[in-house]
Amino acid sequence: MPARHLSIRMDEDALDRLDAESRRTGRTRSDIAKTLLDEGLRMERHPGIVFCTGPAGRRPALAVGPDVWEVARVVRDLRGGPGVIEQAAELTGLPARDIEVVIRYYAEHAAEIDAWIDRVDAEAAEAEQRWQREQALLQR
Repeated sequence: MPARHLSIRMDEDALDRLDAESRRTGRTRSDIAKTLLDEGLRMERHPGIVFCTGPAGRRPALAVGPDVWEVARVVRDLRGGPGVIEQAAELTGLPARDIEVVIRYYAEHAAEIDAWIDRVDAEAAEAEQRWQREQALLQR
């Protein structure tokens, strides 16, 4: 999708915080502003979702709970049918309303969340293979 231009006026304090974040992260002000604007619009559309920064990057999560991908994986593995929300709530220990929040977000951003799940699965498989190789060396 082609990029379009947006010009906005910001108060000095907000611009100073944006500059400080740019220096801290090494990202451009424009990149940070685009990210925060998109995330803010997503949070507005999906109350209960927040965005967190971690070693793997920024990701959506429940405001009080796990990352969206973690809950989405459970829901996806249950493969639909009656009682999925209740089953997912029981398996995760989360209230049904939080499962519903994740399902609504996941439905709108499935490709992004599936990519997170795939990446985490690949990293876990690599870690398991590394561990097995190390164990094999120790058994000699």
